[in-house]
Amino acid sequence: MLIPAPSSSSKQHHDNGGGLPRWLQVLLTEKFYNACIVHEEAKKNEKNVYCLDCCITLCPHCLAPHRSHRLLQIRRYVYHDVIRLDDAAKLIDCTSVQSYTTNSAKVVFIKERAQTRNFRGNSGNSCSTCDRTLQDPYQFCSLSCKINYLIGSRGSLSGYLYECNYLPFNETGFDDGQLTTDSVLEPAGSVWTSSGSGGCVGGVDCKTTLACTATTEIVRKKRSSGSASRPTAPVCRPVHDILVGLPNRRKGTPQRAPLY
Repeated sequence: MLIPAPSSSSKQHHDNGGGLPRWLQVLLTEKFYNACIVHEEAKKNEKNVYCLDCCITLCPHCLAPHRSHRLLQIRRYVYHDVIRLDDAAKLIDCTSVQSYTTNSAKVVFIKERAQTRNFRGNSGNSCSTCDRTLQDPYQFCSLSCKINYLIGSRGSLSGYLYECNYLPFNETGFDDGQLTTDSVLEPAGSVWTSSGSGGCVGGVDCKTTLACTATTEIVRKKRSSGSASRPTAPVCRPVHDILVGLPNRRKGTPQRAPLY
């Protein structure tokens, strides 16, 4: 049995306090990847699908009644929730939000990530909300940071939210949402515009890839630590082997002459 989608008026309902649509307010505060209590005995029961019409999280086994609704798959990258940039750009203006390319898809972080200390890189460019170091010319590290900035500076998100009555969910490409850490930042000269296309500025090649963040490098090192313990052939020969291979210039041990 399909659950009817809410009317267009309810879709545009705004919270009286912060001026955020209900679906966006829940998206920014919800905890994803918890086990579904309805299907707690089933495999792959993590709640990694978000229904924008019902404002609830779903596991893959809960999808059937919501097939006609707007569904958004939440993915996880470096222990944080991300969504595909293509999906996010249908709902909100993602200009100046730093994106990452992983598993051949561009993704953006949903929420602000905690930092152990405030640190500004040598470039001096950082998130306008949380001061996290960014690549030029980005201004925000996540959707949450941009939304908080707009609410604080403009008082509303007017002009930044898009009307999206249809958000198809591709079940054939549905996965567990766990992304690998083999990712790169978007090129510094490529900025995602509201039209959904990346442009180059300053003659920078948009195919140029940049090094990933320090967090990704730490995770990558942890994953590779297991393979480091396996014995491998040394790149250089030990010093002892080299010395043995050299010609011995010293005479042998002196022998005492026999007595007659």
